[in-house]
Amino acid sequence: MAQHSEDTPEQAAFRAEVQDWLSARAVRREDGDGWSTRTTHPDVAAEKAHMDRCRAWQRELYDGGWAAIDWPVDHGGRGGPRWQRQIFQQEAARFDVTSGFLAAGIALAGPAIGHFGTEEQKTRHLRPMLRGDVVWCQLFSEPGAGSDLANLGTRADRDGDEFVVNGQKVWNSSAHLSDWGILLARTDPEAPKHKGITFFLVDMHTAGVEPRPIRTINGSAHFNEVFLSDVRIPVDNVVGEVNGGWAVARLVLANESTMIGGGMDRADSTANLIALAQRRGRSGEPLMRQELARAYTREKLLDHMGRRMQEELRRGGRPSLDGSVLKVFWSESRRDRGDLGARLLGGFGVSGDHADTQVWGNEVLNRFWGSIGGGTDEVHRNNMAERVLGLPPEPRVDKHVPWRDQVGGPQG
Repeated sequence: MAQHSEDTPEQAAFRAEVQDWLSARAVRREDGDGWSTRTTHPDVAAEKAHMDRCRAWQRELYDGGWAAIDWPVDHGGRGGPRWQRQIFQQEAARFDVTSGFLAAGIALAGPAIGHFGTEEQKTRHLRPMLRGDVVWCQLFSEPGAGSDLANLGTRADRDGDEFVVNGQKVWNSSAHLSDWGILLARTDPEAPKHKGITFFLVDMHTAGVEPRPIRTINGSAHFNEVFLSDVRIPVDNVVGEVNGGWAVARLVLANESTMIGGGMDRADSTANLIALAQRRGRSGEPLMRQELARAYTREKLLDHMGRRMQEELRRGGRPSLDGSVLKVFWSESRRDRGDLGARLLGGFGVSGDHADTQVWGNEVLNRFWGSIGGGTDEVHRNNMAERVLGLPPEPRVDKHVPWRDQVGGPQG
């Protein structure tokens, strides 16, 4: 079994336990394609079949006690330290298994409900989420509110014990396959834009919720636009305070940045990139070796930054690295690896039936996803400038202006 020289005896014992559990239930992932690395599917039936397989694996994790290693026991977790979660993720990446999009929904919706939700909301939602019984999506971005998310215009009007929601969301991953969503909507247009937002839990099967998949250039229909027409949401589905949803949203966005930046790719990992160079007979070329070394170094730097954050959290301290740093570093590294993989394949990188085309051709076609999804690199660089470097924030004239009176607010 693989050992890590930096592991303490306790960590080494835990790693061995994880390896034994995984080896008994999954096969090791070989170079190239595997079911866990497939991100595009030819039709809705294939998408659903992949999701069902992800749900089955998530249930396996839950039954084994690995679904939420560092969550509190009363939330369905194991109550373990964060380093255990990291070790499990490191070892699981060696096997052809994945929870797919389920893991993203858990990482975003779970902490929001766990930190801000009522006891009833925690009891109702957390364990089914971890078991894979329910798929969660995020309903945040809008056509006029992407990078400036707080400018969102979807309305939620109180009607007795319910809110009636009308509006449109966009770029909602797997919304067409999801059972529940976390939703931001404006409940007070007279308040400044950050102040009049409420955070909701919405049943995606409610009348008036209409996901429409968006077919992207790589053939995937992973993204959706979601139309909300007179959707009735019980007041009990509000997370946090009415008009106080921005605090919950900030937790979700921070977790999203760390999740994306700290996640290690599988299909386009440096190990697969090096294996591709060897198969193409180019691993001995000096310039190619330099580029492979650069990709490997960046991957290891990202890994070490993630470990550092986890270690600081394990000790109960505040991370010295901002999540935006990891997110931007990850997106740039992912882009460069994809470009290098395509160049190694030549013409096969974007067309043909070559075994590696699906992986590396997809990375070329999908190269901008990493710099846009989870907040654009430009927004994250602003975050780094203000939060990390202490530079003055950009001038803002809208901080105390009612949303209704701002540019981008309601017209007419």
